[in-house]
Amino acid sequence: MIRKPLALLALCAAVAFPAMAAANDLPQRWVSAGGALTEWISALGGEARLVGVDTTSQHPESLKALPSVGYQRQLSAEGMLSLRPDVLVGTDEMGPPPVVQQVRAAGVRVELFSSDATLTALDDNLKRLGVLLGAEQQAATLASRYHQQIDAIATAVARAQASQPAPGVLLLVGHAGGKPLMAGQGTSGAWLLQQAGGRNLAHHQGYKPLSVEAMAALDPDVLVVSDRAVSGEAALQALLKENPALAGSRAVREKRVITLDPTLLVGGLGPRLPASVRSLVQAFYPDSQVNTVP
Repeated sequence: MIRKPLALLALCAAVAFPAMAAANDLPQRWVSAGGALTEWISALGGEARLVGVDTTSQHPESLKALPSVGYQRQLSAEGMLSLRPDVLVGTDEMGPPPVVQQVRAAGVRVELFSSDATLTALDDNLKRLGVLLGAEQQAATLASRYHQQIDAIATAVARAQASQPAPGVLLLVGHAGGKPLMAGQGTSGAWLLQQAGGRNLAHHQGYKPLSVEAMAALDPDVLVVSDRAVSGEAALQALLKENPALAGSRAVREKRVITLDPTLLVGGLGPRLPASVRSLVQAFYPDSQVNTVP
């Protein structure tokens, strides 16, 4: 007959060992391609598992010390495989497809996530990441908190719009001031403008290059500029130098030009977006009583 203490130990071992085995089955060496996705991995406590990231994965700052596997759409199979990853995680923007297939054929697990700019896609991505990292409860908590922040912003925007019309806005994504792309419907940029109470003047789908003359004709109340090569005031000056027709737009004349970190627009909805939306609300509605957003 087994004594009670020994029986208890046996029961504890039976419960603990499957849990330990499940934890050991989780991928330990990760490569991540897509800024927002990588930020969520870090937020879920998985940064220590990252052995490589793409060039859009720059937040938190500590990620910049990791080896780069290239831009998310132009990944390097050789560089990635040299890191001996267990898993490659990326969005449906990741590529090119032959490289992804080569990595998969080498025995690396490939997990694709949605880059859709919707809360539904975000919820699904967080749930899957939570399972892969063994952090399901933390993922559920982060998703719930995100919804609460967006709901609070929506309330603030509704208050502001009670006394002010929604401004017409364009979000331009460029490189060193070159011909910019305009953020149309279905993009993270469009989602950002909508949540902040802006009226996106671009009605096409995706990011599309338009002539500077066409942009100026839209005459936005506010310009949001996101440049992949330069930042801050330098981004605006580079844009105007390369596209002087924009100087006559209402937004530039009235100095209502906002610069935006381009890494916020890659890989779906990321954890820093609510803070950026709050800043845009205050820029879009400067005369309202809503001077802070919860």
